[in-house]
Amino acid sequence: MSENRYFDMNRRSFLKSTAAAGALVLGTYFMGSAPRAMAGVLAKPAENAKRANLFIALRPDGMVEVTCHRSEMGQQIRTAIAQIVADEMEAAWDKVIVIQGKGDPKYGDQNTDGSRSIRFNMQRLREMGASVRYMMQHAAAKRWGVEPSSCVAEQHMVSHNSGKSIAYKDLIDDALTITPPEADKLQLKERKEWRYINTGMAHIDLQDIVTGKATFAADVREPKALVAIIERPPVVGGKVKSFDVSKAKAVSGVVDIIEIPAPKGAPQFQPKGGIAIIANNTWAAWQGRKALDVEWDDGANGDYNSESFKAQLLSTVNAPQTLVREKGDALSVLENASDKLIADYYVPHLAQAPMEPPCATAMYYKDRVDIWAATQNPQADMETVGAMVGMDKEKINVHVTMLGGAFGRKSKPDFSAEAAYLSMKTGKPIRVQWTREDDIQHGFYHAVSAQHVEAALDENGKIDAYLHRTAFSPIASTFQEGANAPFSFELDLGFTDNPILTPNMKLERGEAPAKARIGWMRSVSNIFHAFAVQSFINEAAYKAGKDTKDYLLEVIGPDRILDVTEQKAEYNNYWGDKSVYPLDTSRLKNVIEKVSDMADWGREMPKGRGLGIAAHRSFLTYVATVVEVEVSDKGDLNVIKSWVAIDAGTVVNTDTVKNQTQGGSVFGITTAISDGITFDKGRVQQSNFHNYRVPRMSDSPLEVEVEVIESDAPPAGVGEPATPVYAPALCNAIFAACGKRIRQVPIGDQLKA
Repeated sequence: MSENRYFDMNRRSFLKSTAAAGALVLGTYFMGSAPRAMAGVLAKPAENAKRANLFIALRPDGMVEVTCHRSEMGQQIRTAIAQIVADEMEAAWDKVIVIQGKGDPKYGDQNTDGSRSIRFNMQRLREMGASVRYMMQHAAAKRWGVEPSSCVAEQHMVSHNSGKSIAYKDLIDDALTITPPEADKLQLKERKEWRYINTGMAHIDLQDIVTGKATFAADVREPKALVAIIERPPVVGGKVKSFDVSKAKAVSGVVDIIEIPAPKGAPQFQPKGGIAIIANNTWAAWQGRKALDVEWDDGANGDYNSESFKAQLLSTVNAPQTLVREKGDALSVLENASDKLIADYYVPHLAQAPMEPPCATAMYYKDRVDIWAATQNPQADMETVGAMVGMDKEKINVHVTMLGGAFGRKSKPDFSAEAAYLSMKTGKPIRVQWTREDDIQHGFYHAVSAQHVEAALDENGKIDAYLHRTAFSPIASTFQEGANAPFSFELDLGFTDNPILTPNMKLERGEAPAKARIGWMRSVSNIFHAFAVQSFINEAAYKAGKDTKDYLLEVIGPDRILDVTEQKAEYNNYWGDKSVYPLDTSRLKNVIEKVSDMADWGREMPKGRGLGIAAHRSFLTYVATVVEVEVSDKGDLNVIKSWVAIDAGTVVNTDTVKNQTQGGSVFGITTAISDGITFDKGRVQQSNFHNYRVPRMSDSPLEVEVEVIESDAPPAGVGEPATPVYAPALCNAIFAACGKRIRQVPIGDQLKA
């Protein structure tokens, strides 16, 4: 065996060679010089398939190709899109094949972010399916010389009340001559007629994933491809001052060393720059990077220190700031109040840390670039790669692989741009592979935040006045130089839409310059806003001497539709029409009542155990969580169980909603226990999972019980809403168990203090 073959052994070959014979059936996708669809789980479109519309193609054998234009990262969107289309089309489930769509503006928005895939697409996907059903019915009617209304489409067949029937596959050519009506004239199914929608259906890719057939970005292979590992500036805005490549070039297998230019202006999705080690295999590239001798110019952010920035943020929120929302005269009431509660809350930088680090393969040609990437937003890849190599974005072909987790990181395609640039420079196909350390130390981080909250309580413990200030570096800083205060779209996430009913409220936002690349992470600024609001309500309940669940319902107040724009506030409502997606406090209260019943709230708890509750609306979905914990005399924490009630309106796959809610809950544990991302001299201090903690099995509850509220409301988000409520529910449970109040995460050693 040659050295090159040994060191370029991919993970599947390794497993195959070391597993017992017949135990695993594994494969790797090999790409050619021209664009090809993924093999295995990412099925290839049939050449003889005939396109019925943007999302549906019909094969002569009767199989139906449904295009998924969103990215699959474990949230089962490929299954859900197929369910919607197949239901309205009346396709037999075993005759549906999902084709992964490339990056293409013809699909509209492809950014698989913000829990929007179903909400933005369900209606038009239903229309696409219904249009093909219409075409089949009318084609059969025309062939039989009968009225279309006398024909019924069901399970890949059209039948007539005379007893005649015909398969879809025998109607394809005739059906394609039929022009369906405009969308508003199509007859969609009634809810009671749904066959696949609003049911629990198995993940269509699960078998291929667990048997190793699924194609992830690191599985893409071009026989002549070189591997690139990049040494990036440790400080954002830094650049190479000098470097010595002699030792790196001496590493066997290293074939080239290329400097990637430092970005100009705001970070956007540009690569950070640095030195790329190009090698025949991954091992050689790693060793070459270790041998590099680089001196860095740290630039303006070399002074970034997390401790001093934390002090700065806390100082900011403890002084008057810019008004966001106002009702009554909160400051005056607070100034004269005899009973007040004041608290500061803090959440550090967090990293998305998907199990699969970023990876992309690129091949540069004179007239196009082909990209194979684990991307959440292929159209962003098109734009970023095009700008990087000086080519129109229409000439960038982005093939979307499966994503081994993402959580917002992979909608920022700097890794695809790196691969394309290096392919352009070398004239060879290049696979850029990020390591775990690269991902932790060179990402787009969730903003660090400080919150200051005050309340005046009346003689009955009710909140008579409420003041809340927030400060965090804005996502806008990634796109706009000098942006140092949250924009409305970030304040909308759990701050501006605060549901507390009080006659006096004042919400303010402070400035916080960005010293790192700031990006979105699962549930975005809902994380720290929900932590502050739900923790504070819990504190107020104890101060008022009331049950925390009852008090939470009390401060939300009577059922009503809350319109914060009546209180001098700007509110985007997650891009949802307020008349379709109102902020309905009755739905928020309903999930609180439901989850309380699930957890048997109010039961007597053993010593050292406690229940905590939190509720929040995010991405137009209402979620309430109860967590049960045990805290030992030594301060050891054990999360026993958690319960979640979720109202996401109309859902496509009930099993998926439960899965996503469970996963979002576990992800929420990260926001409470993770050490966070900290900086010193502009450098990230964490490097891997030994010091950037993600939940282990021992950190997680044995069971996350989920109840999906049946609803005929329009579909809302699912992937993110379970995350923001978890940390406050957990910390509230800790207080109930041992009397230790957690106002700053990570929890760390606070229980042992």
